[in-house]
Amino acid sequence: MPFDHNHAYHRLLLRQVPAGARMALDVGCGAGRFARRLTAAGLTVEGIDPSGEMIAAARALGPETITYRHEDVTTAELGRYDFVSCLASLHHMPFETVTKLRAALNPGGVLAVLGLAKPRSAADWVKWGLLAPPVNLAARLVVAAGDRLNGGPDPVATAPVKDWDTTMTQVRRDSARLLPGSSVRPLLFFRYLLLYRA
Repeated sequence: MPFDHNHAYHRLLLRQVPAGARMALDVGCGAGRFARRLTAAGLTVEGIDPSGEMIAAARALGPETITYRHEDVTTAELGRYDFVSCLASLHHMPFETVTKLRAALNPGGVLAVLGLAKPRSAADWVKWGLLAPPVNLAARLVVAAGDRLNGGPDPVATAPVKDWDTTMTQVRRDSARLLPGSSVRPLLFFRYLLLYRA
């Protein structure tokens, strides 16, 4: 049954866009779903991804106003942005990449990372071990029913998936060290939200 845990947090991420933001960078943009949401919200958007297949799919889906870059963000030259998003892609690169993303922010800009990590605290285990399974099942049933009513799931290429071994302890420690003043909040489905404002 299709259900994408990352897409489930798009609205939460859109709420982090600062007022008056104009330029956005979506790191690890995949087929461009969130980049299109940012464009619909009125931002000028660049999407960057190391997968040529994903960038081709994103360009095919449009709109042409989004600039898609087939590059590795760790070596790419970045511009300046009011909002930088990084959805389920930070575990594909060194965590220290957040310092490069921080440097690309305009004053008042926001870096929003939807990351994946393994639980360590009792609260993490409760949220991910006890609450997530029933919510996950309910969400999958609803999405599957919706897909059946609407002719089936969208035939969009899926991004490459990589397992992760980062723990919430590491995320909290490294975020405090590399992004002073940032906040880290655990979410359902082994995700966390890391926010930093320049």
